[in-house]
Amino acid sequence: MTGTPRTLAEELRTRTDRGLVGLLRARPDLLNPVPGDVTQLATRAGTRASVVRAVERLDRFVLQTAEALAVAPDPCPYDTLGALMAGDAGDPAVAAELPRAVAELRAQALVWGPDERLRLVRTARELLTPSAAHPSPTGLGPTVAEAMAGMSPGLLQEIIAAAGLPTTHDPVTAVASLTALFSDRARMAALLDTAPAESVAVLDKLLWGPPYGGVTDRPAPHLQWLLDRGLLIPAGARNVVLPREAALHLRGGRAHRTPEPVPPALSPATERDPQLVDNAAANQAFTALATVEELLKEWDLGGPAVLRAGGMSVRDLKRTATALDTTEQLAAFWLELAYAAGLIASDGEADERFAATPAAEEWLQLPDHERWAALAAGWLAATRAPGIVGTADAKGRALAALGPHLDRSPAPEVRRRALGLLATLPPGTAVPATAVLARLQWERPLRGGAPAAGQAPAAADGATAAPGADPADDLRSRLAHWTLTEAELLGVTGRGALSTHGRTLIDTVSDSAAPTPAETTAAATRAAALLAPLLPEPVDHVLLQADLTAVAPGPLRRPLAEALGVLADIESKGGATVYRFTPGSVRRALDAGRSAAELQEFLATHSRTPVPQPLAYLIDDVARKHGQLRIGAAAAYVRCDDDALLSEILADRRAAALRLRRLAPTVLAAQTSPDQLLDGLRAMGYAPAAESAAGDVLIARADSYRTPPRTAPAPVPDGPPSPDPTLLAAAVRAIRAGDLAATAERKPVHAPAPAAPGALPRTTSAETLATMQAAVLTNSALWIGYVNADGAASQRVIAPVRVEGGFVTAYDHTSDEVRTYPLHRITGVAELADDSV
Repeated sequence: MTGTPRTLAEELRTRTDRGLVGLLRARPDLLNPVPGDVTQLATRAGTRASVVRAVERLDRFVLQTAEALAVAPDPCPYDTLGALMAGDAGDPAVAAELPRAVAELRAQALVWGPDERLRLVRTARELLTPSAAHPSPTGLGPTVAEAMAGMSPGLLQEIIAAAGLPTTHDPVTAVASLTALFSDRARMAALLDTAPAESVAVLDKLLWGPPYGGVTDRPAPHLQWLLDRGLLIPAGARNVVLPREAALHLRGGRAHRTPEPVPPALSPATERDPQLVDNAAANQAFTALATVEELLKEWDLGGPAVLRAGGMSVRDLKRTATALDTTEQLAAFWLELAYAAGLIASDGEADERFAATPAAEEWLQLPDHERWAALAAGWLAATRAPGIVGTADAKGRALAALGPHLDRSPAPEVRRRALGLLATLPPGTAVPATAVLARLQWERPLRGGAPAAGQAPAAADGATAAPGADPADDLRSRLAHWTLTEAELLGVTGRGALSTHGRTLIDTVSDSAAPTPAETTAAATRAAALLAPLLPEPVDHVLLQADLTAVAPGPLRRPLAEALGVLADIESKGGATVYRFTPGSVRRALDAGRSAAELQEFLATHSRTPVPQPLAYLIDDVARKHGQLRIGAAAAYVRCDDDALLSEILADRRAAALRLRRLAPTVLAAQTSPDQLLDGLRAMGYAPAAESAAGDVLIARADSYRTPPRTAPAPVPDGPPSPDPTLLAAAVRAIRAGDLAATAERKPVHAPAPAAPGALPRTTSAETLATMQAAVLTNSALWIGYVNADGAASQRVIAPVRVEGGFVTAYDHTSDEVRTYPLHRITGVAELADDSV
């Protein structure tokens, strides 16, 4: 094809396969389904939904370039666009970056045409052109012609006469004359030199937008001066607007107040020792593992109930936060982290509640670095945003932890991009969160719905419009802020800088913006291998002290930690965990089936210090009393060889709620369950033991409660998935082949009436069969219309090889393969011109 393309489809047809692959990679929504030809691709690329999605992914300068094209003449020469972006004074940075911006718009099929005739696609122009209902970020208003549409010819003549222009005989030339005046720098400057100072002040107020203002029925003289000369044009009963040409003159030709050709710098930077950063991140990674492990232990016998609407109640969230010794917001993060890793879920029972999953048992048995890899991979790919827990949804209902409606599809992309920005800095370098947020705002200014830079509300007569939302409050910025906080909690960063294993975590082999789950898991495994040497080694001993405490000088090995967790209560955590021995904790160990001798031997084996005498006395004293009272099921009874002890219990007022009565000198009966009787007597200071029907002591070892097998929640995709190279190559091949079928020159089809352009060929069955057989003999290509089993019609270019049994076997140029077609599904056939294929 030669000459200037007249449509977007014609320009796409001239692109190389690599150019089409770049378009489909940048806009994957165009692939579903694969367009039949270039015309369908161009049509789909111009739909509103697709254009909106593409515009949302432009960086700030490319978006500013598109906004400038929307207010420029159509078509717009490159030099005119450069003047709109850089202004009359020029800007070297803008001039240097403008070719990149135009090339990006071309690559995404938002702009087409040669440099001397740049055209913004119609849908993008409709989205970005200023209007009263949808003001442009440029702050510009309508053109003189648009603002004066429908104005009476007499008023038009009065305006151009007041502006010092000769009167005309029709409105069109009058508008053109005024437009030429406002676009002429010298004449416009001379006109404004005669304006009152108050009039110039009004223009300055409307200069950068919004360009609309309010006036009274009797405007002040300085406003009337502007109205008389068309510098303000009526836009309603009591509204006026500053025309675009006048605003551009006052701005020095610039469409934007502050063009931003280069992204904000990541500064100020703070350099730290990379080893210190890695150590800090490793310590926090270990803390994260301990916190999730503690959560699983807290829910070992079953977690809180699931609300009817889904999620946890506020009360249960507070209880979980107390158990984890953290805030409710951080507790929500740890809950969602475990949920994303598939470690907790709802059990799906009638009385639904949360609990640990079977996968949690496997996770607990893994080495520390592998457990961290599972958490990191789940966090990086998760679309759930714990930061919005507690906020209200669209209906005013509070969003609950582990509940529905927490998915935010941009979350994985924002996490990767925020960490990717930190990865561009030298190892050990940290920057403020505000610098990262500013860069993300520049890269995707529209994704969060924040207003673009340079849009300052103003109005005539001092009225002001409502300001736009704070850019720091948009979703993308909040996700980035949460990412930096969560990365620190998880040990991906340390002291604000990306760690060595954090860099490896976000380094995937995929060229796409969204790596596959397998790539994410592989990257997490590589990162965990770097983290492993930095994690503290588990110890196999404690230090017993005379004040009934034990100090663990580091993380304990799992069997030791589990056994010590039954025998003692955790008093404090940190670098060294402190355990406290109490009568209740010792009784808990005895209830679990341990004897006093076994407890003494356990402590002596795992302590680097001798067992203190107070601790030994405590164990022996509790063991001597343990099981002296026996509880069984009658409804419940108390049995004791010491009848004086039973008499003491009967006389105690605190036992009234148990409703005890003596059946024999050594037996009391109770009108309550054995469990309630055990708890009641223990609350009174006794140490009863449960017994079986045979009179043996029951070991009170509770079984862990687990949900049925559950998978981790699937992330909610942010738009269509990124296509792989194989799909892109196949799609381009199919589009090229379909375009060949649609545009190949054909010989005339003998039909009763001429076919409409693009219509399928129509021939009789006999004509179709005869033409097919002739093509087999001459080895020539044919154009056919085909209707598949689903009723979808298409046109194809084929080279028949064999015709028999009601089928034709042919090489299909459209799909680039040999296929067999039923003859009864072919609507018609036509021969191609000799030079078409």
